[in-house]
Amino acid sequence: MMLGFVRVKVSKQYFFSFLLVNLFCLMMAQNSNGQQSETDSFRNTEFYNSQLLWNGIYTKYRIGEKLWYNGEYHVRTRNNFVNEMAQLYIRIGLSYLVTKNFEITGGIVTPFYWVNEKDYPENTPLDKVVPQFRFWQQYLFIQSVGRSKVYHQIRTEQRWRRDFIVDSPFELTHRFRYKIMAYIPINKPELQTKTWFVSLYNEVFIQAGKSIQLNYLEDNRTFVGIGYILNENIQLQTGYMKSFQQRANGFDFNNRDILRISVYHNFDFYYKKKISQGESLLPNFY
Repeated sequence: MMLGFVRVKVSKQYFFSFLLVNLFCLMMAQNSNGQQSETDSFRNTEFYNSQLLWNGIYTKYRIGEKLWYNGEYHVRTRNNFVNEMAQLYIRIGLSYLVTKNFEITGGIVTPFYWVNEKDYPENTPLDKVVPQFRFWQQYLFIQSVGRSKVYHQIRTEQRWRRDFIVDSPFELTHRFRYKIMAYIPINKPELQTKTWFVSLYNEVFIQAGKSIQLNYLEDNRTFVGIGYILNENIQLQTGYMKSFQQRANGFDFNNRDILRISVYHNFDFYYKKKISQGESLLPNFY
């Protein structure tokens, strides 16, 4: 239905891609640190550790010959994974299939963030929950390598966000994301119904805007997980993600350990009858 084995030579390509991505991250961090004052240059970098749980449902529904509805719905908690609410996250969009290996998507995002009061001085007037408003665009390239497929995802976002301090204004910032991702089947030679698989990806986040002065490297995420294809419409995944975020001062970092549980559901509302056996109703899960 979807993907196949990643051979040794493909792994080398991933290795060099990951090296380039992480080298770029280090260069951005170095550039940000270079803008600090002389006083700051003598301080030690601090790492703020946290543990989170991200539960997500991903939907992809065909509504036209080349048109798809995309939906992502997340509940994210933190503080030993489940002790506090962190985010409620809704992303919707429309995708157009340019070719079988290239699609473009556009839509809106409306996340809600819960304040972490430990990040603010005591008695600071804070709003407990703050929304964001975003537009997003995505370009997805699917590369066939033997029986395998590699995903290259480029995403841009325009975000209106504000601080948790009461009456803080909304400010426009921009975010640029690149993800390289692969699926590796375990118990079968290719991804099909009843297949267990390993999923891997690395994603780098760069941000810009008037309010972004020192932390251009917003995030670097590395994920390893295991999944199961229940049938042609449902895929299950769980795994571990390491997130490394640069804080606003450019020196300090958030070091996040994140457990992810995801359900992927796709369906074809356009065709009333199934296509021939062995073909997918949708381009691919991702």
